[in-house]
Amino acid sequence: MNETGAQARDVDVVVVGAGQAGLSSAYHLRRTGFEPERDFVVLDRAPQAGGAWQFRWPSLTYRKVHGMHALPGMELTDADPARPSSEVIAEYFDTYEHRFDLQVRRPVDVRAVREGEGGRLLVETSEGDWSTRALINATGTWDRPFWPRYPGQETFRGRQLHTAQYPGPEEFAGLRVVVVGGGASGTQHLMEIAPYAAATTWVTRRPPVFREGPFSEDVGRAAVALVEERVRQGLPPKSVVSVTGLPLNDAVRQAIADGVLDRQPMFDRITPDGVAWDDGRHVDADVILWATGFRAAIDHLAPLRMREPGGGIRVDGTRAVADPRVHLVGYGPSASTIGANRAGRAAVRDIRRLLAGEPVAA
Repeated sequence: MNETGAQARDVDVVVVGAGQAGLSSAYHLRRTGFEPERDFVVLDRAPQAGGAWQFRWPSLTYRKVHGMHALPGMELTDADPARPSSEVIAEYFDTYEHRFDLQVRRPVDVRAVREGEGGRLLVETSEGDWSTRALINATGTWDRPFWPRYPGQETFRGRQLHTAQYPGPEEFAGLRVVVVGGGASGTQHLMEIAPYAAATTWVTRRPPVFREGPFSEDVGRAAVALVEERVRQGLPPKSVVSVTGLPLNDAVRQAIADGVLDRQPMFDRITPDGVAWDDGRHVDADVILWATGFRAAIDHLAPLRMREPGGGIRVDGTRAVADPRVHLVGYGPSASTIGANRAGRAAVRDIRRLLAGEPVAA
């Protein structure tokens, strides 16, 4: 029972999150005989279908989305490339949920997962508690934007915002903008903002690495293997793009030629009027846009004490090494859309063995 005396509801599997990873996992549960609401339940914090995609900025059209892989069992077809990806993918996810009758519950905030009774896990939520034999955590990263801290940050008189709050380029018209971050979001923001802004400055901790040529399967596999090695060691996962580098397409080449993608080293401090370096340089700014990425949204798993000294959760495939009842899908190497599909299938296969009392894969 929970604090109010209400009885926790029993299921075999709780899926937390209904983005690509959660929906893929739910599909494979359904396909292998698990019934939604009877054997498993999908809990999603977002107000509607679409995962993190529903929160993307309007100028990120479907044309600009790289590597969006279809969910298992249903292709995304005839999408208008000029429409916002937030609309296209939210509609696709919504259709998918209904076609496969996944019965996603939302909005439900999962507050904590802790040890329950009889070898089960207790999932505490804003809509009551669930007692489960296994958990698929598919919460992604969108709810945990990473904000670095720099001296003087609180003195800045302009506006500071993160990629998670990016409204589109028009809002920066006539302003002096500092974009922080060398990933895909940072370069996309910069290229969009530059035609509107009075001035732009791009700063990154490390020089960006641009990748020539197509993103082959071999390159993808090598990148995923490097990310996988980190989570096997219990270190926080890095993004795949941090390993692969940024694609060097015609738009990027033009932005480099125009001086838009002119990278500067990271500033040392923030002033009331801009940013400064220890060598005496200073750039005036009205806005600092932090395109500094996200961290895994796994704080609700803290009561299970699975974090390693390195700060991450050690996983083998998708299974948490410290607790075989818990699978992390869309975490580390499975954070890509195609990786999430494969990981959902692998997690369900492992969970079926666990529930049947069979040994899980070593």
